Amino acid sequence: MATAARRTQGASAPKSASNKAPAKGRAAKGAASNAPTLSKEEELHAYREMLLIRRFEEKAGQMYGMGLIGGFCHLYIGQEAVVVGMQMASQDGDQVITGYRDHGHMLVTGMDPKGVLAELTGRQGGYSKGKGGSMHMFSKEKNFYGGHGIVGAQVPLGTGIAFANRYRDEERVSLVYFGDGAANQGQVYESFNMAALWKLPVVYIIENNRYAMGTSVTRSAAQSDFSKRGLSFGIPGEQVDGMDVRAVRAAGERAMQHARSGEGPYILEMLTYRYRGHSMSDPAKYRTKDEVARMREEHDPIEQVRRRLLGDFKVPEDELKSIDGAIRKIVNEAADFATNDAEPDPSELFTDILH
Repeated sequence: MATAARRTQGASAPKSASNKAPAKGRAAKGAASNAPTLSKEEELHAYREMLLIRRFEEKAGQMYGMGLIGGFCHLYIGQEAVVVGMQMASQDGDQVITGYRDHGHMLVTGMDPKGVLAELTGRQGGYSKGKGGSMHMFSKEKNFYGGHGIVGAQVPLGTGIAFANRYRDEERVSLVYFGDGAANQGQVYESFNMAALWKLPVVYIIENNRYAMGTSVTRSAAQSDFSKRGLSFGIPGEQVDGMDVRAVRAAGERAMQHARSGEGPYILEMLTYRYRGHSMSDPAKYRTKDEVARMREEHDPIEQVRRRLLGDFKVPEDELKSIDGAIRKIVNEAADFATNDAEPDPSELFTDILH
């Protein structure tokens, strides 16, 4: 199955086909023509999931501006195809762990939008009882292990989850997401070494959105092809068009099969783009409005699916409008809950504390 991806050969890489890489640091023009096809049902599923993330994040941004959400808040708008495509490739029981740009990851694992948004507003109905906020939410039931505020901290933790899977002889894969900025952390390479040494079932997903906070990848990374970061450990990797959900799912399937079959870790560099600033407090003056507008017009992950549904599958536009309306209703109900739910009792300050 051909995809818009380029593989970096390491130890025992899968034999599946891959094609020319997207241009460095951005989604490749023409990549869609090489991407595998999805069925109508799969395209509709991807559309719903990505649209839920987009509408949820738009609402979170709005509520932050109204003062209903405090602290840090990092939105995932623009990067939706990465986590949706990876989740479409995963199996029941696979675990997810990520950094602080985490709301989308929570939603696709099946966490309730009400609980996620209530945590953002600090309410007792939130996933961490209103005490964790945007960066610190977990759901053991949905195999979501955070949301971590320390840059790169999720990488050794996710490697530990993979170690537990190997130790228990469970055919589960740990999906570890981190950004291009976190990819320069020393603990990432300690994790790579351990994962390769013990052939742990882990897939490292580097969400390269071109800017580590406000610093361009080209100014901060001597090796800006992050798919090659595991070469010294014998870890194979691919660059993937992270704006095309089809390419993401296909690459995810290859990587997870590699990890699940006992061949060890795999690296996927997702070439993606965030439309908003690093966080809600970031005016993003380090890039031009034209750059953002061009990415929205030419590579938007949701619009790509929408065009295929309308053109290739002849889905009526009214049906897509109906899907959008249903998702807006879900998000608005979550916002109402997150606004009106009670704040945690002061006694909660003394619970869940480890000595």
